Amino acid sequence: MDSVKMTDTVSMEAQCLRASAASVESRQVQALLAVLSVTAGCTDIISFLGLNGLFTAHITGNLVILAAHFFSGESQIAPMLSVPVFIVIVSLTRVLASSLESRGWASLRPLLLLQVLLLAGFLVLCVAAGPRNDPKGTVEIIAGMLGVSAMAVQNALVQISLKGVPSTAAMTSNVTLFAMSVGEMLVEGDPAEIAEARKRAARTLPAILGFAVGCGLGAAYESAIGLRSLALPVGLALLAFFIGFAAPNARRR
Repeated sequence: MDSVKMTDTVSMEAQCLRASAASVESRQVQALLAVLSVTAGCTDIISFLGLNGLFTAHITGNLVILAAHFFSGESQIAPMLSVPVFIVIVSLTRVLASSLESRGWASLRPLLLLQVLLLAGFLVLCVAAGPRNDPKGTVEIIAGMLGVSAMAVQNALVQISLKGVPSTAAMTSNVTLFAMSVGEMLVEGDPAEIAEARKRAARTLPAILGFAVGCGLGAAYESAIGLRSLALPVGLALLAFFIGFAAPNARRR
């Protein structure tokens, strides 16, 4: 009898430890998503202000800008290149992740590191171009495509390595989901559905707020020091990389 009680006690303690670990891992993933959202907001607003309206995160916005410039008779190479570059980099990121996972390695940390390197290249080229950058210049266009590539990697890694979490770069779907969830909470219905809607809203709101905070910080720094403000998203991406070491998805399979 004592043996059975001892076994039950050990089993309960093991369950508590697993629950505690899951809670910590959840907080780590939430912290990673928050940092990535701020990073995307910073990068998007800085590139928009410093590179003549180029979106690096909200890539479909470049289609609107491209159409507007096309019918006004102006040529914009960067918005034209951004969409195919984004598609190619997302595809290559998926191939890279599959290659890593086939070798038994989790893809999260390598993809976070790749994003850091792309953002660092974005910063270096923009600084090298000087304070009076030409958005139509070759160096500036290449720099902008590095920024687009970094955001493409971030969009892909969230879906590949952190499945089931909200987007950290494209906010339209997040805002829609949040608004729909709030609407469901306001309608009298099944308590289980309302509880689920509350969970969805709670999971989505931090990404929206993080992106908004990133936009505010990026705009303030860009107005003060120009494209050198890209050091901010580079630092945030590096922070996300180190947080990735603690995330459960970073462990070797």
